[in-house]
Amino acid sequence: MSTSPKAESLPYRPNVAAMIFRADGRILIARRTDQPGAGGPLSEGVWQCPQGGIDEGEDPHTAVFREVQEELGLDASTLRILREHPDWITYDLPDYLIGKALGGRFRGQTQKWFALAFTGTDADIRLDAQMPPEFDAFQWIELADLPSGNVGFKKPIYERLVQDFGPLATPA
Repeated sequence: MSTSPKAESLPYRPNVAAMIFRADGRILIARRTDQPGAGGPLSEGVWQCPQGGIDEGEDPHTAVFREVQEELGLDASTLRILREHPDWITYDLPDYLIGKALGGRFRGQTQKWFALAFTGTDADIRLDAQMPPEFDAFQWIELADLPSGNVGFKKPIYERLVQDFGPLATPA
């Protein structure tokens, strides 16, 4: 993916992301409210795993639980870390989002991914935990199906994570 000259002068935003596994090995994905297809049938829209920026001085472990609480309303007592990805995974925004997404201040993100075990129920998931909500729907899918869904420009990251976190996608 090529980046514009302006993008090359911008930094990457430090970010955490969570792949949340249910006991049956399925993962949680949520539909973004700021993309076309939001509010429609579950087959429409852009889907992703929860993620968000790391605050100044914040530890990634703390940040991932904060982000999941903010975006999904999940209390840390319903989650535990299964695995932390050993690498920071970096992606560039597409040129059409440079200067618009991420407050216009970043060329993309460098992400620390965590695989989290979910011990709660669907009733614990509250998409209205923050206003405005980032997501309007969620669903549990097979990990292997993630890259073939509408995940936008993040598809290469999800393809890598299917390989790296694949062993965790077996029922407990």
